[in-house]
Amino acid sequence: MAATVATPVSPTEHEPDRCGSEEESRGAEAEEESSPPPPPPPGPAAAAGHSRPSRLPLARIKALMKTDPDVSLASQESVFIIAKATELFVEMIAKDAMVYAQQGKRKTLQRKDLDNAIEAIDEFAFLEGTLD
Repeated sequence: MAATVATPVSPTEHEPDRCGSEEESRGAEAEEESSPPPPPPPGPAAAAGHSRPSRLPLARIKALMKTDPDVSLASQESVFIIAKATELFVEMIAKDAMVYAQQGKRKTLQRKDLDNAIEAIDEFAFLEGTLD
């Protein structure tokens, strides 16, 4: 097994400057760490917050799950998984529908954009006719 030996390094002209800049940068880092983070920007993402595990209300998801006669009990984990899957599904279909809105030079999603996304993308074939 080889042992490493630390050898002293003689200071050069640049090291005092570097040390000074390191101390300044450490002081700036300490100030950044001690200052509170900036508030989140206003908008839907700020309303949902990053601390919430799901953007959808879990109590409402659980109530909807219990409307199924085959569901008598729903664990918190299963409610969370359904909420997260629903969130991802809505995000995916909205992004795909947004492509059609942008093709029409609009920023607002319309029903026809969702219809176009459902017709064009095979993953959404199970939704055909549901918006009628």
